[in-house]
Amino acid sequence: MTNRLIGENSPYLLQHANNPVDWYPWGAEAQEKARREDKPIFLSIGYAACHWCHVMAHESFEDPQTAALLNRNFVSIKVDREERPDLDSIYMSAVVAITGQGGWPMSVFLTPDGQPFYGGTYYPPIRRYSMPSFQEVLTSVIRAWEQERSELIKSSQQLTDHLRQVNTLPIAASRQLGSESLDQAALNLGQAYDWKFGGWGSAPKFPQPMAIEFLLLRAARGDTFSRDIASHALYSMAKGGMYDVVGGGFSRYSTDNYWLIPHFEKMLYDNAQLALAYLHGYLITRQEYLRQVCEETLDFILREMTSVEGGLFSSLDADSEGEEGKYYLWTTAELRQIVGNDDDFAFLAAAYNLSTAGNFEGANILQRALDDEQLAERFDLLPEQVLARLKDLHKQLLKARGRRVRPGTDDKVLVAWNALCLSAFAQAARYLQRPDYLKAAQVNADFLLTRLHNGDRLLRSWRGGQSRHNAFLEDYAALVLALLDLYQSDPDVRWYKNAEMLLEEMLDHFQDADTGFFDTRDDHDQLISRPKDLQDNATPSGSALAALALLNMASFSGRSDLARRAERMISAMHDSLTRYPTAFAKWLCAMDRALSVPKEVAIIGDPGDPRTVDLFKGVWAEYRPDLILAVSALPLSPDAPELLEDRTLVAGKPAAYVCRNFVCHKPVTEPGDLIELLAPAAESPPAT
Repeated sequence: MTNRLIGENSPYLLQHANNPVDWYPWGAEAQEKARREDKPIFLSIGYAACHWCHVMAHESFEDPQTAALLNRNFVSIKVDREERPDLDSIYMSAVVAITGQGGWPMSVFLTPDGQPFYGGTYYPPIRRYSMPSFQEVLTSVIRAWEQERSELIKSSQQLTDHLRQVNTLPIAASRQLGSESLDQAALNLGQAYDWKFGGWGSAPKFPQPMAIEFLLLRAARGDTFSRDIASHALYSMAKGGMYDVVGGGFSRYSTDNYWLIPHFEKMLYDNAQLALAYLHGYLITRQEYLRQVCEETLDFILREMTSVEGGLFSSLDADSEGEEGKYYLWTTAELRQIVGNDDDFAFLAAAYNLSTAGNFEGANILQRALDDEQLAERFDLLPEQVLARLKDLHKQLLKARGRRVRPGTDDKVLVAWNALCLSAFAQAARYLQRPDYLKAAQVNADFLLTRLHNGDRLLRSWRGGQSRHNAFLEDYAALVLALLDLYQSDPDVRWYKNAEMLLEEMLDHFQDADTGFFDTRDDHDQLISRPKDLQDNATPSGSALAALALLNMASFSGRSDLARRAERMISAMHDSLTRYPTAFAKWLCAMDRALSVPKEVAIIGDPGDPRTVDLFKGVWAEYRPDLILAVSALPLSPDAPELLEDRTLVAGKPAAYVCRNFVCHKPVTEPGDLIELLAPAAESPPAT
C-alpha cells in the first residue's frame, strides 16, 4: 500500500512512498488536514544519500506500530531538503535553537499553521545514545498537545518570532572595503589550520573548498603563506580515504581527523567545488598530482553522475547491499586476486599499507602511506613510472569494482549544484585543453536552459522529464556565474545572453527593499519567514554567489550600478567574514574580487580563425582569476557584451584589447604581446 508520496518526483520521497506512515508532501493539503483535524504536524526532512535517514526509516517509518502512532495523532510530512532548501533552512534554525545542534534526518513538530514547537534529528527505536526512543518522543508531544497546548502555542510563537528575525535579518551597516580585511581573514585561517593532518576543525572533518579557493586567489598574486596552506590541504585530502583513489571523486566528509574513514556518500556539490580547487591548485603550483585529482574527479562525474540528457545527478548513496561503504572496501585476498602479479601486489601493498586486519571493519580503505618519491626509491623506479604503475593498478581495481552492486543514485538534477559543476568543466576545458570537458559543459548548460527554464522562471529540480519547484537565489546566481565561465571558454554569445537574462530575473524577484537578496522569489510559497541565509554551508551562500555574479556581470556590461550593489553587500558582511572565515569563505572570494579590479580582455576575430585561437590560448596559458574575457567576430551581435563595443580588427588581423575599468592598452595581434600585457607588471593601461 502506498501513501501520497507516490506522486512525487524526488528519489528520497519515493523511498518512503511504501511506508505505513501516511506521509504527505509539503503543501496546502497537509496543512489543511492538520487544521481540520486539530492535529500537530510531524515534519521529517532528509535526503536520499543520508545514511542515518535510511536507518531511521527502517527502524521507525517502516514499523507498523510507530506508523499507527503517527497516523492517529499527527499529520506527517516528508521533505527532500535538496529540493526545498528554504524549508530546510527555516526548520533547521528552529532545531538548532531548541537543541543547540542540527543534522539529518531532521524531525520537527509544528502547529497546523507551520510554527515549530519541538524538534531534533535522529531518534532511535529504543532508548540509546543518551536519547529517548522515537515513540517516547511522540508520546510526549501528544501529551503536551492535549494537556499543555496554550504553553506550547506560546513557545511556538516565540520561536517563530526568533526565526523571523534570524532568517530575514537585514545585512548590517556597511563599512569601507579594504585589503587589510582579507589579510586578517587569511591570518585567521592560518592560525586555525591543522598542519599535522590538514584542514580545519576536528572530526568529523569536512573539506573546505571555498576557504581553499580564497587562499588560492591570494596565492595567485604571490602570497606564499596562503599557497602553502592551500597546497597542504589539497594534498592531505587527496591521499585517499575520503578521496576515492580508484574511481575518483570525494566522499562527503571524514569521520576522523586523518581523512581516512569517510562518510561514504558522494555529493555532486562537493565534487564540483573540489575539482575546481584542485584545478586552481595545479595551475598555481604545477604539481601534477593536483591536476590528476581534478581530472579524475571530473571523469568520475562524467562516468557515474551524468544523465544521457546532460544533467548531472545529485548524489551516490553511502550504502550498498545494506552496508555503509561496502562498495569501496577491499580485503587483501581480493586485491591479491585482482592484481595477480606478486610484484604488483607488493607495490600496491606498500603504497597503501595494506593489511589482512584492514583499517576499517576488517577491510582496507585505500589511503596512501608512501608518496611517489618514497615508492620510487623503494622499488627503484622513476617518479613518472610510479604514477603510471599506480594508474594501471587503479584501472584494474575499478574494473573489478564495477562488478559489485553499486550504491543507489539520487538521479534528480538540481540547478545550483549543476551550475557549480558546469563552472568546473568550463574552466578545466580551457586551462587543460580538454575538448570533452567543454562538450560536457555545453551540453549541461543547454540542458539547464531548455529543461529548467520555462520562459517565465527558473525551476529548481528535474527528474525523469519533469521539472519542479521554484528556483532559489543560489540557483540563479550559480547559473549566471557558470554561464559566464562557459562564455569565456566557448565564445557563443547565447551563453552571455542567458546569463544576462537570468541576472535580470534575479534582480526583479529576489532583492530586498534595502540591499542584498532573499533566498526565495517574491511569488514563492508563503512560509513562516522569508529566508536570507548569509552563511556558507556545504554549498556557497546564495547571497555571496549573487554578489560575485553582480561583479562579473558589471565587468562585462559596464554597469557600475551592479558593482556598487555588490560592494554594499560585501562591505556589510565585513565583521562576519573576517572573524569566521570558514563560515563566510565565499564572501571572502567576493570581497577579493571586488578589490581586485580585473583586467578586461576583448578579442575581435573569428573564433574559428587560428590567429584568434592563438590569442585565446594566450589568455588562458596561466591561471588568471583577475581577468574577464569576451571574444567575437564582426559584426557584433546585438547581444554581445559592452566590453566588445567599438573594437575593430587591426590591419585585418584578429586583435586583443587589454583594459582595466574600460581604460585600454593599444590593441595587439600577437600572442606574445598579449601575454606581456597580461603580466602583473602591466597594471595601468594608458587611456585611449
